[in-house]
Amino acid sequence: MDRFFSRRFFPYWMLLFALLMLVFPFMGSQKISLVNALNDSESLDRLILVQIRLPRIIFAWSVGAGLALVGAVYQVVLRNALASPYTLGVSSGGALGAVLALKLGLVYSVGFISSVALFSIAGSLTAIGLIFFFSRYWKQASMYSIILLGVAFSFFFSAMNMLIHYLADFTETFKMMRWVMGALDVAGWAYPLTALGLTLSGAAYYLFHYRHFNVLLTGEELAQSKGVDVERLQKRSLVFGAVLAGFYVALAGPIGFVGLVIPHMIRMMFGAGHKYVFWGALMLGGLFLGLSDTIARMLIAPAEIPVGIITAFLGGPFFVFLLIRQSR
Repeated sequence: MDRFFSRRFFPYWMLLFALLMLVFPFMGSQKISLVNALNDSESLDRLILVQIRLPRIIFAWSVGAGLALVGAVYQVVLRNALASPYTLGVSSGGALGAVLALKLGLVYSVGFISSVALFSIAGSLTAIGLIFFFSRYWKQASMYSIILLGVAFSFFFSAMNMLIHYLADFTETFKMMRWVMGALDVAGWAYPLTALGLTLSGAAYYLFHYRHFNVLLTGEELAQSKGVDVERLQKRSLVFGAVLAGFYVALAGPIGFVGLVIPHMIRMMFGAGHKYVFWGALMLGGLFLGLSDTIARMLIAPAEIPVGIITAFLGGPFFVFLLIRQSR
């Protein structure tokens, strides 16, 4: 079985993941014909495919790929196998910032930058700043202590989130629910193209430095001796990851477990080399969230389940598996 996951087959696996994504736009409660969509510009099939299904699947791929990539980076930078935007409270911090902006009525935008996104990024940066502070200066902290610290921050941010919900009126509460459970129900191309641009930017940055992350696996002192500015790499990676996560939360809500589960699946398949981990996280992360969103659309069609619920159902058992594996 291991020979199928050999690195020489890696490009074929990435191609397979990409091809599987092409199936999802044609799955849903409303059946559509590709022939009609291509030949008749006024057809309902064309409208559904171009304005609803394709933007949504690109949105799902972009957010899933980005979250998985950030999770892979956090795990190596913090040397913690259970690190991810969700477990470290970064997503919860971003969600708190987003709902705070809604509560204050600060819903403005200039281009693709909105006040909600800025508040969300501020919340995410606050969370990762606290984690970075404790991981750097609390030298005796174990990996479990850092994760428990992130969970504690997540609980605190979630409690603040619930308090804002409680104090909000019905209309405000309805708007805020989108950020609480995670949702990819968009029409049009604004959100998908924004998310795609962010993910490609993150991919370019982290893949450019993948050799530094490989050296970092050997330990900070050895990496420093080989010319890697470890502290700068860690700070930039954590901050850029928090900015990406904050944007994703502002666009789609705090979607959990993608950043935790996918990097480990790729490492199990192809090893710890970060050229493979980062590329694999992008492709499999996008596929995972695309599949989760398709399930969310079809499970109780024509109604929809928030995609965050599906990712929690799929990722929760894997999280338990990782905890058991790390304790041995």
